[in-house]
Amino acid sequence: MDVIVIGGGIAGIATAYQLHAAGHRVCVVERHATVAQGATYGQGGALLPSPLDVWFGPTFMVSSRSKQSGMAVKTGFDAAARDFLKQLATLRDPETFAAQYAHLQPLVDASRREIASIEGRLELDFEQRRGMLHVFRQPRELEEAQPAIDLLKGCGVPYRVLTPEECVAVEPSVPDYPEFAGGVLLPEERTGNCPLFTKQLKQVLEDDGVQFRMHRAVASVRLEGARAAVELANPNEGKKRHAEVELITADAIVVAAGVGTPGLIGGIKSAASLFALRVHTLTAPVAYEERAPHLTVVDSIKRITMTRVSQRLRVAGAGVFQSASKADKPLDATLSRRALDILGQGTHDWIPGAARVSVARPWEGLRLISADGLPIVGATRHPRLFVNAAHGPAGWGLACGSAKVVADLVSGVTPDLPADTLAALSVERF
Repeated sequence: MDVIVIGGGIAGIATAYQLHAAGHRVCVVERHATVAQGATYGQGGALLPSPLDVWFGPTFMVSSRSKQSGMAVKTGFDAAARDFLKQLATLRDPETFAAQYAHLQPLVDASRREIASIEGRLELDFEQRRGMLHVFRQPRELEEAQPAIDLLKGCGVPYRVLTPEECVAVEPSVPDYPEFAGGVLLPEERTGNCPLFTKQLKQVLEDDGVQFRMHRAVASVRLEGARAAVELANPNEGKKRHAEVELITADAIVVAAGVGTPGLIGGIKSAASLFALRVHTLTAPVAYEERAPHLTVVDSIKRITMTRVSQRLRVAGAGVFQSASKADKPLDATLSRRALDILGQGTHDWIPGAARVSVARPWEGLRLISADGLPIVGATRHPRLFVNAAHGPAGWGLACGSAKVVADLVSGVTPDLPADTLAALSVERF
């Protein structure tokens, strides 16, 4: 079959890889001049999410107005933004959280297998690092994380609950003063350089004959007729339309366009179901080798991930919630500074002296997240249209497992996931 994949981020490139492996002829359309330039560029590093670092649950946004929160909230919300946060808040209940994560876990397991398969087949080096240490400042925070810690055992994730002294012993970059409550070590969980992985995978595909249409925006998706079609435009044209348009046709279309996905797939009745969350990253050179962490350190309450990537440190998090109507506008300078200060302070608190934050390269971008914390993966009501999006900030490897699900569905094969997980991931749930 001829398949068009819209989006050159990790989700789109992973989908193209799986479709190509399944024997389909693939064309990838990307609005930037190269791949991994949108949300993929700012990924924090964590390969796969655990119950401790998904962006929903008992420890997520305990109080958005508290100094202990790693989120920044822009006042003046519209109704859709308020409704979105209310839906996320329902997942703080431990039982609701456990039930929702149970839907995600099979996809995490499948993604782990697919990443291992890609690594084994292609022998890629994308600056992988093993070991994650989740740290907690207050005893109350560690208590609130207990439902997530309990899920680790049920999911078969190796872990150790550590005292502050044990945290410092396994990761000396963490200071023993001021006092903190302790941590949870995930010794087998990994991080990596997501943009590098995406670019390496793209090169493999290009060498194998996969077509790439770079610097081309998708003006519309047409689903009438015997074949599906995509209307291409120059991304610099904005809303201007020319009499002559370029159409490319295919047997199927997969939309993996990040925050642009809802506008291309349509059919989502509730505006509060999906949200363009603005997240931030600081990439700073290592200041002192002896102070740089060898594990990835995660402030679980603030959702700040501090990852060593070669001779750099990548600090990611600081989500900003604002009205959906403002998502495509530059962030207010004061709020942007506040978000970056959250990351800088997290670095100072947990790995002091490790990074030259004063010369860090900042990044901010939009990441699509759903109100129930799960990605959107699978078929739509139209038999030629599929989607792979909204994997959130925690774990870029999910896109790889999701890509296999989509490739199976395009090929007419039943994915190796439980039916309730497939239903929970489907766009039809909205």
